[in-house]
Amino acid sequence: MAGADDIAGVIEQERALVFESFDDDAAFAIGSAIRDMAIAEKLGIVCSIVLWDRPLFYMTRPGTTADNSDWVRRKANVVRRFHKSSYRMVLEQLPREDRLLAEHRALPPEDYVLAGGGFPIRVAGAGVIGAIVVSGLPERRDHAVVVKAIAQYLGKDAAALALPEA
Repeated sequence: MAGADDIAGVIEQERALVFESFDDDAAFAIGSAIRDMAIAEKLGIVCSIVLWDRPLFYMTRPGTTADNSDWVRRKANVVRRFHKSSYRMVLEQLPREDRLLAEHRALPPEDYVLAGGGFPIRVAGAGVIGAIVVSGLPERRDHAVVVKAIAQYLGKDAAALALPEA
């Protein structure tokens, strides 16, 4: 089971993966990199990149269903609400197996889910403006796909930022 080391690792990823700016071209480049990764590794995933006011990129690969589309929406809502990755939320909420946020949050399960794969688009000087989300793999892997694509786009060492194999 993932623990405090993984939480610290995700916090470090969030600290390191900050954009100087983010626009439609950045979304397309990152989304295309995720699509290329999915093709090369034969991953059945959905990828959604959204700003809080509009969608910028969306793609699906064979092996996904309408459920995955709903999961990316719900994961993005978690990122929007808490300004942290959805996988970090999972780790911080363990051992919840029901995938629901604590009742005191009063967040409807049809709109929010505890599942990894959503990562904040954080812009220096502006804060969290959107989310990059993947669904279709085990949640730790969904998270890893997004982190790798962002790290590569930002010219960071993706391997150094990766969480250890679980």
